[in-house]
Amino acid sequence: MNRFIAYCGLDCEKCDARIATVRDDNDLREKVARLWSDLNGVEITPEMISCSGCRIDGVKTPYCDSLCPIRQCALRKGVETCGNCAEMNDCRDLRAITGNNADALKNLKTRN
Repeated sequence: MNRFIAYCGLDCEKCDARIATVRDDNDLREKVARLWSDLNGVEITPEMISCSGCRIDGVKTPYCDSLCPIRQCALRKGVETCGNCAEMNDCRDLRAITGNNADALKNLKTRN
């Protein structure tokens, strides 16, 4: 599977946090920090916006690194992505992503 597909099926290559990291774009980091702060009701600073990708070795945002329940579950189970998990169709955490992003679900069902 494409290594830039996150455990949940989101495409890390399209994530503004990863794009800001790859381009070392501080303006984009500031934009993402503001947006994510508003969406999550917590303060997220531009310094927190550094990520190589969910399944890629390297830096992660604090949420992706240690708080994302989907990533933590997949790491515990040792699955490549949630598409390899027998409980995928019943997972409430995953449905929060795939229910709002048809591409994420498609990525999990397609072998890239």
